[in-house]
Amino acid sequence: MRRRAVISAAEVERRLAAAPQPLRTPQMRALARELNAELAQTDAESVLLLCAALVHRGGWQRSVGFEVAARHGAASAALNWRWLERLSATLDGWASVDHFARLLSGPAWQQGRISDARVMRWARSPDIWQRRAAIVSTIALNERQLGAGDAARTLAVCDLFVDAREDLIVKALSWALRELGIRDEPPVREWLERHEDRLAPRVLREVRVKLDTGSKVGKPSERMRERWEQRGT
Repeated sequence: MRRRAVISAAEVERRLAAAPQPLRTPQMRALARELNAELAQTDAESVLLLCAALVHRGGWQRSVGFEVAARHGAASAALNWRWLERLSATLDGWASVDHFARLLSGPAWQQGRISDARVMRWARSPDIWQRRAAIVSTIALNERQLGAGDAARTLAVCDLFVDAREDLIVKALSWALRELGIRDEPPVREWLERHEDRLAPRVLREVRVKLDTGSKVGKPSERMRERWEQRGT
């Protein structure tokens, strides 16, 4: 039988303050692992309530909240759109957005715990951080350790940003297309050709270089060199 949490957000704040300073991501993640071990037998709702309290404190506490929610088995399995909306309430920059989308919303979408419609709602939001979260959530559909590759859903989100020029959106769009291109290259090339006259030059350049060389900056990866050798080029 699972028990209720005995760790408070104030206790997490105290532990963060006691950690070696300046605090770095590895130390934050180490604390999150420590908390998850202590919360292993705690029910999902209690863990997510703790995570929500941490999120609303911002900063490193928000980061710990994301990590705990993602790594606690029962809590992660319970993440639905209501919890994700609650945990995304303080997103305020690319770092927090990408942390949230990579750890929480993307895997929840890939595993069927939130709907396509919910992600598309974020993609159409007037809030730039929700829009970026929608794009970055596609990464989980195509990462090898999570998804099998999903061109249809990835490109459905990308379709909404063909004319985007906001730097943080353009960068996220490029990232999403490059990640899909690793798993399924032909649809990405076709999509680029279809929208070539409207896309930001950065998207066209970075994605095509990635597809051609295996690297965003044009340096062929070892894997790409092996592919060229196999093709006799």
